[in-house]
Amino acid sequence: MSVKNVSRRDFLKKSAVVGAGIGLAGPFTMAKGSVLGANDRVNVAVMAARSRASVLANTFAEVKGTHVKSLYDVDNRPLAGLAEKVAEKQGTRPETGTDFRKALEDPDVDALVVAAPDHWHTAATIMALKAGKHVYVEKPGSHNPAEADLIVQATQRYGKVVQMGNQQRSAPESIQAMKDIADGIIGEPYYAKAFYANPRDTIGRGRIAPVPEWLDYELWQGPAPRTPYRDNIIHYNWHWFWKWGTGEALNNGTHEYDIARWALGVTHPTRISSAGGRFAFDDDWEFYDTQNVNFEFAEGKLINWEGRSANGFQFYDRGRGTTIHGTKGTILIDRSGYIVYDMDNKEVKSVKVGQVVDALDTVGGGDMTDLHIDNFAKAITRGEKLNSPIDEGQISVKALHLANISQYVGRSLNLDPRNGRIIGDSEAMSLWSRQYEPGWEPRI
Repeated sequence: MSVKNVSRRDFLKKSAVVGAGIGLAGPFTMAKGSVLGANDRVNVAVMAARSRASVLANTFAEVKGTHVKSLYDVDNRPLAGLAEKVAEKQGTRPETGTDFRKALEDPDVDALVVAAPDHWHTAATIMALKAGKHVYVEKPGSHNPAEADLIVQATQRYGKVVQMGNQQRSAPESIQAMKDIADGIIGEPYYAKAFYANPRDTIGRGRIAPVPEWLDYELWQGPAPRTPYRDNIIHYNWHWFWKWGTGEALNNGTHEYDIARWALGVTHPTRISSAGGRFAFDDDWEFYDTQNVNFEFAEGKLINWEGRSANGFQFYDRGRGTTIHGTKGTILIDRSGYIVYDMDNKEVKSVKVGQVVDALDTVGGGDMTDLHIDNFAKAITRGEKLNSPIDEGQISVKALHLANISQYVGRSLNLDPRNGRIIGDSEAMSLWSRQYEPGWEPRI
């Protein structure tokens, strides 16, 4: 039977029931001794004020039950403007500053929102946990495989709520798609194709330059080894450098790979192989503008992720998404909903979101973020199951870190499916962690 264009409103009504029915990770309960703000309101401090951080700040100001107590950014220029926008939404103006560590000393702050560059994710999360705060941390949540383990261990030790910002886990359409798959709509799923294509431009060749007066570069570097300031790194191009970023595989591949793994019901792969390189430009970009990765699982299932960061030719008229292939059909999932096809490639079901979604929007706003933040707040105040607890999120993230390592060493990696650790390759294993600036090492 064909079902066309099911409305988002209907899914919003059912989302809580559906989420409970398919076993999303959890449960989480409010940590003992946690003291919340007025009327069980979750007061947050936001670490960063640009791009995705500005979306998160505005959303925390709008979602019922959350309130932005303070905003921090090492670049002081956007703080006043963002504070005014937040004030318009929540009625009170948040405090502002350049050093987020002040928020960790504030007894009125219940949670830290980490939207700083990737090299800060695990370190800031652990600092917040030690200070008794809950954490909403943007993907990927870790800079390397060792940190992927460390952030999970810290969460388990301190017993706070830690949600990773892969917000598609909270999309009612994606939740319903997973229920459909579990109910056998495409038979037994065995292969998933995740993809991302975006025609990014060159970042050129940077030059060593004086640190701008508006930037606390020492704090921006944080756990990373110190290096002279260069004029083509801050505020976005750090993504493409090993010292601070994690490349497109984790910048955007995290979302689609996570959907693929969720759909197939798998955890750590047994084997990862990556092919690709930097083809489009001769510039400072250190990661790969083209990468094709295969992830093999003990269950006899396979995921392929293809990322193109310098060529926007689309798959299925989409810049990003995931196809799940089964013995009786296929599901195509993206941020606009999903479509089910039978074995004759005939469309048998289509579910669309009500809101137009720009799949390549680098700040990622919209209803999914609202729902993800609402879920985070209710996990703290009501013990609701998290849609993406950090331990579940880091299973996906670790595999993508290993994809980058496979590409770097130029060969396949064999893995222990119990924990994702590399087997029999000392050179690859030497890349498991990173060097830290002395005194800044994240420790539980």
